[in-house]
Amino acid sequence: MVPANLQTPQGSQKWRSQRYSASIHRQGLCRDIEISLCHILFRHHPHHRIPLYNARQIGMLDCASSCSMFVYLSISQSMRGSAMKSHVALCRHCNSKLEICLADLGLMPIANDLPDTQNIPERLTPLKVMVCSQCRLAQTVDYKNPDEIFRDDYVYFSSESTSWLEHARRYVDAMIARFDLTPGSRHIEIASNDGYLLQFSKAHGLSALGVEPCGSVADAARAKGIETWQDFFGAELADRIVSSGGPADLVTANNVFAHIPDVNGFASGIRKILKPEGVATIEVQHLLRLMQRNQFDTMYHEHFSYHSLIAASRIFRAAGLRVFDVEELESHGGSIRFFVCRDDADHPISANVDRILQEELDHGLDGDDVYLRFAGQIETLKGHLVDLVTGIRAEGKRIVAYGAPAKGVTLLNYCGIGADMIDFTVDRAPSKQGKFLPGVDIPILHPSAIAESDADFIMILPWNLSDEIIAQVVSASAYRGGFIVPMPTPHVVHALTRQAA
Repeated sequence: MVPANLQTPQGSQKWRSQRYSASIHRQGLCRDIEISLCHILFRHHPHHRIPLYNARQIGMLDCASSCSMFVYLSISQSMRGSAMKSHVALCRHCNSKLEICLADLGLMPIANDLPDTQNIPERLTPLKVMVCSQCRLAQTVDYKNPDEIFRDDYVYFSSESTSWLEHARRYVDAMIARFDLTPGSRHIEIASNDGYLLQFSKAHGLSALGVEPCGSVADAARAKGIETWQDFFGAELADRIVSSGGPADLVTANNVFAHIPDVNGFASGIRKILKPEGVATIEVQHLLRLMQRNQFDTMYHEHFSYHSLIAASRIFRAAGLRVFDVEELESHGGSIRFFVCRDDADHPISANVDRILQEELDHGLDGDDVYLRFAGQIETLKGHLVDLVTGIRAEGKRIVAYGAPAKGVTLLNYCGIGADMIDFTVDRAPSKQGKFLPGVDIPILHPSAIAESDADFIMILPWNLSDEIIAQVVSASAYRGGFIVPMPTPHVVHALTRQAA
């Protein structure tokens, strides 16, 4: 519940503006760290010592409070700059120094590390996205290795989204028709997850091979009869794949290019496993749409890069590849699919390439200003969402959530919306049920919990699936309240009318 002294509209503004500054001195080292320790709850005692866990052992911060509140520890812009001097970030493609900040979201938990219990100390890592002024690749400043994020207990199973399965089925049918694939044609998917896509290729008689680093989902794919190599993809693995079974007619990489820190090794590996006229399709969230639609919540540690056609073309060209076509998709809030071939292949260049490239140039993606303005867009959206949530709670109404996606972890932690504001969330994935959203301690339950609750509003965390989720909830329960959709601007959709308030 909201503390009594914060339950008025004026109180909600007070709740929003709680800010504390901290300079931590330990063993002669002064580190000024911007922190979003959202929803630190003081439940039992008026005085608590709160451990701060990040890449360094930085000691303990004494805090005092007489009630539950959201605590923000912040520093000035000038102090933030000096704190980062010890970590000089270089572009993962062209090795230039990164100096343009697209988004600085503070300290964040690893989005898919779902704790089993509440109130446990969590390891927080800076989440900062920079843009290279030379090649224009947007990318995180790295503090984590991939094997610390994509572990054997990875909890995202692609097959648990019915709309994504349909997306995969349509894709396989389209690629077979467009590129004249026949039974026995070799189809390799990078980051094949639980076999959600290759199951359709196999049904058509294609020779299917998946590459997947996470044991949990790789095992699920093997259970479907899909050959799966459990490893990270790169140039070295590409050589082994070709030696083992030959190059590919079709390579698919859906929503994985963003997850690859070594973009040059990834692109080089793609060229190695393609037949001379083979085709690779690489689907990513489109940086242009991300910025136009305020989708900062799709930034998290698993996403090392955020791609435009401008930047991706430069990466592929350096690896001896070229983009000959692009498709725009609405998946994940606005994606782009690059059709890539070897630079000496015969595939003609589609007019779509010039069209999308010109749109990116017109928006300013090959300059600096548009990136520097994005932080203001984020703060505006954050303020609107916090006002909406605190206003609802000030009226004594209950909010629950739907979904436990990585984007929801970024959104709630950055906005400081935790278990005092949202009672619980639900998710269809059994692997997530019984756990908690990291950083905000919101419990994850089975979807049946919605029917058993008296919630007035449901916040849809995987907002890109809003229509599907609203239909599921309304058909499966008597819920007739409102749905809070946070993107592209926070708004409420009514269950009965399906119209925004």
